Amino acid sequence: MSTTTIDLDAYFVRIGYAGPTDPTLDTLGAIQLHHACSIPFENLDVLLKRGIALDLDSIQAKLVANRRGGYCFEQNWLLLHVLRELGFNAMPLAARVRFRQPRDFVPPRTHIFVRVDLGNEQWIADVGVGGLSPTAPIRFVLNEEQESPHEPRRIVRENDRFYHQVKLAGVWEDVCEFTGEEMHAIDREVGNWWTSTNPNSKFAQNIMAAIANRDGTRYVLETRNFTHRRASDGEALKSEVIADSARLLQVLRTHYRLEFPSGTVFGVGGL
Repeated sequence: MSTTTIDLDAYFVRIGYAGPTDPTLDTLGAIQLHHACSIPFENLDVLLKRGIALDLDSIQAKLVANRRGGYCFEQNWLLLHVLRELGFNAMPLAARVRFRQPRDFVPPRTHIFVRVDLGNEQWIADVGVGGLSPTAPIRFVLNEEQESPHEPRRIVRENDRFYHQVKLAGVWEDVCEFTGEEMHAIDREVGNWWTSTNPNSKFAQNIMAAIANRDGTRYVLETRNFTHRRASDGEALKSEVIADSARLLQVLRTHYRLEFPSGTVFGVGGL
C-alpha cells in the first residue's frame, strides 16, 4: 500500500459507516460521529514504549486493520486523509490543549485538528482530544452555541487567539487554543516526539482512553479512574477505581474493544 493511499472501504467498515460519501456537511458530520464512537482515543503504545509512527500506512494498520486507537496525531491525520480522498477541502491546524488551565499558562502546541472548507464556511473536525472530542463539526463562527450529539460547543476569540470551548454542567471551559496556523509535517513530527517521549508529558504519565457512545455518553479512563458519564451535563453514571491490572485489561476490552495479552503491564499507577 502506498503511503498516499487511503483504504476507504476498510475505514468505513472500521467505523460502521454505510452512508453517503459526497463532500457535504451531512457527510462530514456522519463520518465524524461514527469515527468518534468507533475508534477510541488512547495512548497505550506510548506507555508500552512502542513508538508512535506517523506515516499513513502505519496509522491505517494500527487504527483500522488492527482495530486499535490512538491520539490526535494519529486520529486526525487519518480523518484528514479520509476527508481529502472524499473530495473535501481539508487542512491540518495546530493548537494547544488547555482544558482547565488558566489563560496565563502556555501549554505546548502539541495538538492537531482538521479545518474543513465548505462553500463560504469553515468547520472544525476533531476526533483526537480525548474525552472532549466533539462528535459533530463546529462551525467557525464566534460566540455561537452549537449543539452536538454530546456537549454544546462554541468558538470565542481573545486578541489573536481562538478558543474552542465546551459547555460542561452549564459552564463554558476551554478545550484548545489556536491561531488558524497550519500544522506542517515537521511540527507534527516534533509535537509527536515530545508528547510520546518527554517524561513530563501527560501521555507518558497516565493511562488514557476515551470513547463516545451513540446514546450521548462517554467512557473516560485516566489511569485508575474509570467513568461512564453523560455528556450533556457531565453527570457520572458510573465511577470506578481500577483495582488491578486484570480489571484494567477487562475495562479496555469491554468498553473500548482493545485487546491486550493477560499480564500486560503499562508501568503507570501500579498497573
